[in-house]
Amino acid sequence: MTEVRDRIIQIIAEQAMLDPSELKLDMSPQEIGIDSLGLVESIFALEEAFDISVPFNANEPEKSEFDISSLGSIIAAVEKLVAEKA
Repeated sequence: MTEVRDRIIQIIAEQAMLDPSELKLDMSPQEIGIDSLGLVESIFALEEAFDISVPFNANEPEKSEFDISSLGSIIAAVEKLVAEKA
């Protein structure tokens, strides 16, 4: 799943206008520099890139099954969705 992981990092980095090498797996979206709107845009980009549906409600992120606490958790959640789709 390395290519999936690399693509996720690339998408998140583009949203934050950073180089992918600047991102660390333990960084939260806030630490990366992504606000709530950027997070929603990132999720849409991930859904489009991997043809998946992310179970995330921007109005109630704490009630979401999609863990957005860190870049690593986002990667794990997207990889799980991609694997379930396969």
